Amino acid sequence: MRNLKLFRSLEFRDIQAPGKPQCFSLRTEQDTVLIGSEHGLIEVDPVIREVKNEIPLVAEGFLPEDGSGCIVGIQELLDHESVCVATASGDVLLCNLNTHQLECVGSVASGISVMSWSPDQELVLLATGQQTLIMMTKEFEPIMEQQIHQDDFGESKFITVGWGRKETQFHGSEGRQAAFQMQMHESALPWDDHRPQVTWRGDGQFFAVSVVCPETGARKVRVWSREFALQSTSEPVAGLGPALAWKPSGSLIASTQDKPNQQDVVFFEKNGLLHGHFTLPFFKDEVKVNDLLWNADSTVLAVWLEDLQREENSTLKTYVQLWTVGNYHWYLKQSLPFSTCGKSKIVSLMWDPVTPYRLHVLCQGWHYLCYDWHWTTDRSSGENLSDMANVAVVDGNRVLVTVFRQSVVPPPMCTYRLLLPHPVNQVMFSAHPKKSNDLAVLDASNQISVYKCGDSPSIDSTVKLGAVGGNGFKISLRTPHLDKSYKIQFENSEDEEVNPLKLGLLTWVQEDVFLAVSHSQSSPQSVIHHLTVAPSAMDDEQGQLNISSSVTVDGVIISLCCNSKTKSVALQVAGGQILKYLWESPSLAVEPWKNPGGFPVRFPYPCTQTELAMVGGEEYVLGLTDRCRFFINDTEVASNITSFAVYDEFLLLTTYSHTCQCFCLRDASLKTLQAGLSSSHVSNGESLRKVERGSRIVTVVPQDTKLILQMPRGNLEVVHHRALVLAQIRKWLDKLMFKEAFECMRKLRINLNLIHDHNPKVFLENVETFIRQIDSVNHINLFFTELKEEDVTKTMYPPPVTSTVQLSSDPDGKKVDLICDAMRAAMENINPHKYCLSILTSHVKKTTPELEIVLQKVHELQGSAAPVPDAVSAEEALKYLLLLVDVNELYDHSLGTYNFDLVLMVAEKSQKDPKEYLPFLNTLKKMETNYQRFTIDKYLKRYEKAIGHLSKCGKLAEQRKHGDAATVLEQYAQDYEEAVLLLLEGAAWEEALRLVHKYNRPDIIETNVKPSILEAQKNYMAFLDSQTATFSRHKARLLVVRELKEQAQQVHLDDEAPHGQESDLFSETSSVMSGSDMSGKYSHSNSRISARSSKNRRKAERKKHSLKEGSPLEDLALLEALSDVVQGTEKLKDEIYHILKILFLFEFDEQGRELQKAFENTLQLMERSLPEIWTLTPQQSSATPVLGPNSTANSIMASYQQEKTSVPVLDAELFIPPKINRRTQWKLSLLE
Repeated sequence: MRNLKLFRSLEFRDIQAPGKPQCFSLRTEQDTVLIGSEHGLIEVDPVIREVKNEIPLVAEGFLPEDGSGCIVGIQELLDHESVCVATASGDVLLCNLNTHQLECVGSVASGISVMSWSPDQELVLLATGQQTLIMMTKEFEPIMEQQIHQDDFGESKFITVGWGRKETQFHGSEGRQAAFQMQMHESALPWDDHRPQVTWRGDGQFFAVSVVCPETGARKVRVWSREFALQSTSEPVAGLGPALAWKPSGSLIASTQDKPNQQDVVFFEKNGLLHGHFTLPFFKDEVKVNDLLWNADSTVLAVWLEDLQREENSTLKTYVQLWTVGNYHWYLKQSLPFSTCGKSKIVSLMWDPVTPYRLHVLCQGWHYLCYDWHWTTDRSSGENLSDMANVAVVDGNRVLVTVFRQSVVPPPMCTYRLLLPHPVNQVMFSAHPKKSNDLAVLDASNQISVYKCGDSPSIDSTVKLGAVGGNGFKISLRTPHLDKSYKIQFENSEDEEVNPLKLGLLTWVQEDVFLAVSHSQSSPQSVIHHLTVAPSAMDDEQGQLNISSSVTVDGVIISLCCNSKTKSVALQVAGGQILKYLWESPSLAVEPWKNPGGFPVRFPYPCTQTELAMVGGEEYVLGLTDRCRFFINDTEVASNITSFAVYDEFLLLTTYSHTCQCFCLRDASLKTLQAGLSSSHVSNGESLRKVERGSRIVTVVPQDTKLILQMPRGNLEVVHHRALVLAQIRKWLDKLMFKEAFECMRKLRINLNLIHDHNPKVFLENVETFIRQIDSVNHINLFFTELKEEDVTKTMYPPPVTSTVQLSSDPDGKKVDLICDAMRAAMENINPHKYCLSILTSHVKKTTPELEIVLQKVHELQGSAAPVPDAVSAEEALKYLLLLVDVNELYDHSLGTYNFDLVLMVAEKSQKDPKEYLPFLNTLKKMETNYQRFTIDKYLKRYEKAIGHLSKCGKLAEQRKHGDAATVLEQYAQDYEEAVLLLLEGAAWEEALRLVHKYNRPDIIETNVKPSILEAQKNYMAFLDSQTATFSRHKARLLVVRELKEQAQQVHLDDEAPHGQESDLFSETSSVMSGSDMSGKYSHSNSRISARSSKNRRKAERKKHSLKEGSPLEDLALLEALSDVVQGTEKLKDEIYHILKILFLFEFDEQGRELQKAFENTLQLMERSLPEIWTLTPQQSSATPVLGPNSTANSIMASYQQEKTSVPVLDAELFIPPKINRRTQWKLSLLE
């Protein structure tokens, strides 16, 4: 998106020489120009404007005296320190300009039409009058001569196997005969001079020759190698013109083609095939193309055109057009119209071989012109929101304007186009800060068209929308309108004819004032012109700009820059001096620009781009050379800068290391900038970012964060440089523009903590403003979720070094909690229903999440009856909470509220399986309230709360944990009386007495302790009586059962009964059926019973030991019951001992003796009975089968039956008698 801007022009008018100029060449080392005429050769120095050498060729006989001679080529030969000249008559001359010695090194009898040297000056090619090409060395030794017309295609002839041939294709309505039509060749163009044209590739390895074929009369292009071998012949191209230019970079060969309705510049590849074109802005047969010329770096193609005579007495012109390509589109960047009559007619032109953008022009009236262009980006320079970040691109008679504030449109497309009547040469935006969108256009007719933004009385037909708009699409863009066109009135009309680019460096400094620079025709001086609107022309359709005043400056001004803020204008002279132009003062003085030390500033090298900027409070001149050297005043701060831009207080640069750097100039110094740009310095991450290779700065969108870069191919890229982003965010926050800052930070992933940390005090004071501006629950929630205790202004985004220290938050207070509380209060004040989710988030995001409060609020939502506008349902709130908090954590906290409706709500919204929580909740619901809460608190490991609830319930006492219950009551419930009662209930006499004495309550002994002791003594007596009776009853029954069992076995043996299971001789009351029989009976049942669980098996075993009289295993059940009684009585010893002590302590001796005697009798009874009850072990009672010679059938059967009635292994332990420990001391001798 760059334009070619003229920064210097050089004229040498009326060169004193005989005849008319015919051709010219350059001596680059001497900066002189060699011009050939029909009389000879002259050398001129255009800078000092004098003729240095004059070499007549007529006197030597090399040119005829009648003036009909012609020089066809001039070439300086550095190795020979001479100039080679070729004449049309066929002579090749070497001329030494120092000694004026002439030498004819060769002669061609048929004449010479073209002399062309290879770029390395090793070879020379001559086209002769006999239609041959002669190649010679630089020593003029002939190498080879070839016919200029060749029948062969060349070495690169295409190989085809017939696929896709015309004969095999379908031709539609043309019919089959179309496949065999002969190719018709059109003859050369009517204005073609039929001369050969020769062009070399930049590396000298190939050259191309354009000639008119004698057989067809059409032009062809042939490509030859350096070894003079034909490589290829171009495909037939109808209307091919004579102009020919091989791009120095080697990719394409340019020529021209006349088409039915247009004239194109076409491109050939080395193989002779066409590859691309662009159309010239003229009608068919309106112009002819005299020549095409590529500049040294292949970026600009110059097209030399000339009007064709169509009407008598019409004014004819010649044009020099400069074309460039970007993103595959060809732009017409400059158009120079010359007259074809008189002195202004162009004779020849050529690009400078050393300076790429310097064009040399030679006119018929011995006028020499030299133009220097450089690349520039024409952009609006405003720094407020009204500036639309416009960038204008010149493309012929169109100006393509892209408005980057509203849309980023890649070239060659644009936001809108301005249509001008003539090709445009320069675009400038107004330097007025409030009118920076207005632009002025200078066209090739030296007319300035002013376009202004604002309300237009009617639709402007010269403004057309580009890539925006369209059918049914309404755009908010306000396009400019043509305010007025002004014709520049020159004092001497001849100036305009001779030099079409008389005025350069046009700058719009004020509403009706333009500055322009022209260069003196006779001396190295420049003139600054003030162009003002002529008063008489205010209401006319076309106005006039008069040169109101002019200031002459010594030296050639090559740049002019204006600071829109300070209105300073700086001039750069070719020698590097910087001048300050006081354009607003009445004296219009020009003075040297001085640095802060008071010394004049001078750039060591001429800079093609200059800007004014405030650096550390002082105004400096910034300059960039075409060799990437960057200067601030006369100090070189970097040597690898590819582009730069000044925006507000920032300097942005792109470098050859593929980075974009941004520096704040407000507090910077030259040393800090040098350090920041030096390769050894590790830059702050905020000021440096990587960019794509070859990126250049296009523009910066003011009061925004967008930086537009252009890649080498032409495509655009928008980046948001971190330094610009943070600076803009800080500005917005200082102005309390929270919405703009938030949107930018959210889009560009800047940590949202900066909104608070930039100035905590201001933020907390304006929390309500923040919420009202953001006005989005989702965005407020996003802000909450990013909050953290870290101060990002000290870690992630440190402010500029010398910026004022912002007030930090109270170090004792927690930042996140402060913000949450402040914002919650503000939201509840504004609209608690609308911001319900944000209020919940403020609770959750606190350092210690307040989940119970959150759940309570959700429960309140569930209970709310009438719907409120903007309100959130409990279901939505809970669903949102599950995004913030882990479901298990939220479930636990909902349990902690003891609200089962809320617990179910949370559980249902989670992914939990109902089997996980429903049994647990159902169990809790069945519990007493305090014990239920104790269980929940214990599950949640809230032990202090659990003990508090436990103290309010009697569950420990129910579990016979009277000591624990008493401890809870005394220590947590502070209820020692209840604790004493529990201890008495649990027979913890000593602990109860300890509490009585601890709290000094002897009255409790009489009211509670003594009655409780006597009650316990009675209970023990009753228990002992019960145990003695039970023991005696079971013992007696056991003896009976055993006797019956022995009788039944005897009867069984006598009758020789079969297997017990099949016998029906036993009485129903008999208990003789063996355990093995029973087990066998059940083991043959179905598999489900045999595979029952161990728990069910134990239950079955218990049922098997039944005390019911006549049951199969009644004897085992009695043994088990007797053992339980003995063991239970044994365990009473410790309790009896303690109550006996208490009875003695309170002088209840009689009751004590009674209890001691009863317990002793019971123990003695049991001890005496043990041998009687537990007589044999299972092994002793089991009979071993008797086999052998002495055994009878009855004895064998008896032993077998005895084995069948043996006891199962599981019941073997019942035959072991319980132990009574006689050593246990339980008696009190004092009571005996």
